Amino acid sequence: MTPAPKPLLLGPISPAADGALYQQIVDRIKREISEGRLLPGAALPSFRQLAEALLVSLITVKRAYEELEREGIIFRRQGLGTFVAEHGHARSREAKLAAAKELLRAGFREAAETGLKPAALAALAQEILQEQKNEHQRH
Repeated sequence: MTPAPKPLLLGPISPAADGALYQQIVDRIKREISEGRLLPGAALPSFRQLAEALLVSLITVKRAYEELEREGIIFRRQGLGTFVAEHGHARSREAKLAAAKELLRAGFREAAETGLKPAALAALAQEILQEQKNEHQRH
């Protein structure tokens, strides 16, 4: 007998937060996979279970799962359930890296528009990285 999937701790999903509800689910599942809390082969909750846990519609969860499946991060087996794909971790990390690059590009554009020169921008990036390192060490 296969053990029931552990409940996902995705945090609150809210219409008030940035992004569509389904995208919030996609992003949080990707995070759980890329950070190693969901391993390859791990069973995910059914559409209904996740919808009830997050207080969203079945259609919202279905759309999120379809997006993740299209990206090769999860797969579904008729009658068995939905699972993390073998290469889901790598694909999830690739997606997160692409998103991080886009955020950095946007930040660099904003900084350039304020008149920051490349050297000052590099110094600012180093300062932020040091803040992150210090914050990580405190926790």
